Amino acid sequence: MSRDRVRALEPDIATYRTVLGHFATGVTIVTAMDGDEPVGMACNSFTSVSLDPPLVLFCAAKASSTWPRMQPAKAFAANVLGEDDEEICRLFATKGADRFKHLSWSEYRSGSPVIHGALAFVDCATEAEYDAGDHIIVVGRVLELGYASEGKPLLFYRGGYGHFES
Repeated sequence: MSRDRVRALEPDIATYRTVLGHFATGVTIVTAMDGDEPVGMACNSFTSVSLDPPLVLFCAAKASSTWPRMQPAKAFAANVLGEDDEEICRLFATKGADRFKHLSWSEYRSGSPVIHGALAFVDCATEAEYDAGDHIIVVGRVLELGYASEGKPLLFYRGGYGHFES
């Protein structure tokens, strides 16, 4: 297949978002406990880092009102959403929403909420945090993890939600 050469652009905010929007990502809900209250946020900047030791990372916006409530827990769970979970993602992306009101969840080893029905989960202890522009990179050591035997992921691509076709 022949493709035209892609033109180089300056990385202003709008162009940066557009270009990086061409990279399809899975969607996670990153959760933790704020005392006795579960808290969480939608996050598509989640990835594996290392197999040995097992490490993952996510990025939290410094402007987030949820991250300051999660950070003191020094633990988190990344809940991978399935293709039918767009409504859950939108709920966790909405400021001020009662995010856990209609969700069932359980605590695993770290004490972080794992959402029932998630496609997969990774339960972690916070290993490190790094300042990165307008975000904080949070690295977690995996304590427990699990996955559903069936299901497909919810994807985010070019500013919208999509589904995986095999």
